[in-house]
Amino acid sequence: MLLSVAALVLGRPAHAAPASGPVILVLGDSLSAEYGLRRGTGWVELLRQRLASKGFGHQVVNASVSGETTAGGRNRIGELLAAHRPAILIVELGGNDALRGLNLAASAANLRQIAANARGSGAKVLLLGMQVPPNYGRVYSERFARIFTDVARSERAARLPFFLERVADRNELFQADRIHPTEAAQPLLLDNVWPALEPLLRETRRAS
Repeated sequence: MLLSVAALVLGRPAHAAPASGPVILVLGDSLSAEYGLRRGTGWVELLRQRLASKGFGHQVVNASVSGETTAGGRNRIGELLAAHRPAILIVELGGNDALRGLNLAASAANLRQIAANARGSGAKVLLLGMQVPPNYGRVYSERFARIFTDVARSERAARLPFFLERVADRNELFQADRIHPTEAAQPLLLDNVWPALEPLLRETRRAS
């Protein structure tokens, strides 16, 4: 299954980061909020560890909430930017919009506004693209994937084409709900994100 990202469940508050280095803010849904995982084993926590091991001084704030939509992210982004002043914003949203059949034009507008607000605050933006399974139909699938391409282009954001690459087609890497990746999948998710993120890390390290 390529995408079935998250039934509505309780989320967790953002984890605040120390002010000792540039902040990476992760704005996502259950795929980034450690749904069904032991605390500290999700890809965002693994990112913290990799940053330290590679000598990057960046701090990470995980503002992901299970069940989040692009509209929810748009509603929260202003407060999050003011509170954390990130150098980099990673946006992992859109899956729940597709899952609920929400209007794709509205989803695109929400992502565009999130990215625009972040850029206006001085943050660099990385969009984590998603895909939907074939049963959604070719036209819908193409329109959904194009959202991330179009927003990245219009807002001059970096883009990862598919966050679940090398995970989506492996049943053993999903929890029993067939929705959420397992603990074993988390390093792969980070490995997917890292090549798109690393150039932004180097840019913001030089600027800090």
